[in-house]
Amino acid sequence: MSAAPSPAIASAAPTNWALIRRLFGLAWRYRLHCLRVLGIQLLLLTMGIVGLSFTGLGIDYIRHRMDGTPLGPNQFHLTLPADWPPLHVLGLLAGLILLLALCRAVLNYVYAVSVNRLVQQKLVVDLRGVVYDKLQRLSFRFFDANTTGSIITRVTSDVQAVRMFVDQVLIQSVIMVISLTVYVIYMAGLHPGLTIACLATTPVLWIMATGFSRIIQPAYAHNRLLVEKMVQTLAESIQGIAVTKGFGREAEDRTRFDTTNDAVLTQQHGIFWRVSLFSPAVGFLTRINMMVLLGYGGWLVMHDRLPLGAGLVVFAGLLEQFSGQVNNVATIVNSVQQSLIGARRVFEILDAPIEVKNLPAALRRPRLEGHVRFENVSFAYDGAEAVVRDLDLEVKRGQCVAILGATGAGKSVLMSLIPRFFDPTVGRVLIDGVDARQLHLDDLRRNIGLVFQESFLFSNTVAANIAFGHPEATPAQVERAARIAAAHDFILGLPHGYDTILGESGNTLSGGQRQRLAIARAVLLEPAILLLDDPTAAIDSETEHEIFEALDRAIAGRTTFIVAHRLSTLRRADFIIVMEDGRIVQRGTHEQLMKEPGPYLRVADLQLVDNRELQQLKLKEGAA
Repeated sequence: MSAAPSPAIASAAPTNWALIRRLFGLAWRYRLHCLRVLGIQLLLLTMGIVGLSFTGLGIDYIRHRMDGTPLGPNQFHLTLPADWPPLHVLGLLAGLILLLALCRAVLNYVYAVSVNRLVQQKLVVDLRGVVYDKLQRLSFRFFDANTTGSIITRVTSDVQAVRMFVDQVLIQSVIMVISLTVYVIYMAGLHPGLTIACLATTPVLWIMATGFSRIIQPAYAHNRLLVEKMVQTLAESIQGIAVTKGFGREAEDRTRFDTTNDAVLTQQHGIFWRVSLFSPAVGFLTRINMMVLLGYGGWLVMHDRLPLGAGLVVFAGLLEQFSGQVNNVATIVNSVQQSLIGARRVFEILDAPIEVKNLPAALRRPRLEGHVRFENVSFAYDGAEAVVRDLDLEVKRGQCVAILGATGAGKSVLMSLIPRFFDPTVGRVLIDGVDARQLHLDDLRRNIGLVFQESFLFSNTVAANIAFGHPEATPAQVERAARIAAAHDFILGLPHGYDTILGESGNTLSGGQRQRLAIARAVLLEPAILLLDDPTAAIDSETEHEIFEALDRAIAGRTTFIVAHRLSTLRRADFIIVMEDGRIVQRGTHEQLMKEPGPYLRVADLQLVDNRELQQLKLKEGAA
């Protein structure tokens, strides 16, 4: 009962700043975890600076003991014991540096575990669950407008891209800003002029980062589309493997996949080339800083304007760490673009409108009687021409109505309006005298059993498939539903009976067996209303007879709508409606419609002629 395609997910694309603000809002939900991670980084930063200071102090102490150079001031105003032997002093400094290194190793481990717990165990799992929950509440039009590959890619890799924003952009950016600020303040405390000279290339770096960001983002957007196309090609190849093998098109199918796969690779090469060019350029700028340090800083040391250890060596260590953080700019800018593209695609799902939902004061009716009435109902897709027009129809409790019509006549749309897969554009659908829009969706749909032309079964046990809509059902209830659907006998013949695991989509069963399980699944709900969308169209006449035996038992006492084209099905209904161009053009019993000219009589005559020719052919074959 799917609908015609609707516009794609996105409408007005949000700006990058809007996406960033929203991503910050997402991260705010995990602020305690983020603060813990940032706190660990601050401790690591402090320990690193203290360790550098101890190293610089040790160098100055060695120089002092060798040539009598006076110990200069240090940022922490540490005073070494004058009465200790030199080796003891150096041993103390070495021990403190080692202790700091061990503490940093432990904290780095804690940091890695905390980040993994935040982004993998919390954010990714939670966000993927939210996206999946939203998918469950979207209408069929969403799934018709977006390919399976697109949806799978958004739930998997695009959610990971959002994770990248928190981990590799937000946290790393905050760490970088804090680190750079601390390094600049510390270096300025050592020597302001040297600090300005060494960091003179920093504005050039930010200009380069901005330009790189503008260039790389469209490339990542295009890459996402190519990956999505590759996933869709793979999904179609797996789903259509029987057709591919049947027509001997394996080689062409491999070529088609290789083409999409190579397109991804070629486009990624372009991205990697740009990233690989940007990173060394950033590294080159930071090496210029070190060159300035050696020239200008060395001159200051030689003229006793800067201590060697606590001054130049510490400054060199800070500048090296400063350069390391600046080098992260390339990674952060790269991650920003990937995360923005992924976030845009994830938020498109989260922002997709829910077309059918419960009213604030929806009525709870756990048990419905099954009286259905269409009052002047019309339906159109997003302002397009109506596919159902001026529909008036009443089906009383326990009645069976058959629906006949050509493709596109509006049969499936009519059926889809009952469980509110869509809501009427005009008019209303009444269930037991109540507008269906006023009923709670859970109650409404649990009172409706569905059997489609191609019934989908899950890779689970037979019993679990039958009990899909009623997982609390007892084995006795499952067996009773299977007996009603004439499925019990063939189930017992399966390797493990009701505990037999079915293959994907139930492909280990015949078409008739799958349909009988679908009927059992619908009957188990004890529904007041049954919707049967041409359930015998794709099966042979012998299997059709078996299905009808099951359907006769399933229909008994229930209001039933059945889309059908075969006279054998149509005759079973209490009355029949014939649809053309979204309207009901004929209605009545089989006997009544056979007496009046119109589309029903034409269809019946064609089938009767075909049946006579088939019988004659069988007689000739028997005579031969």
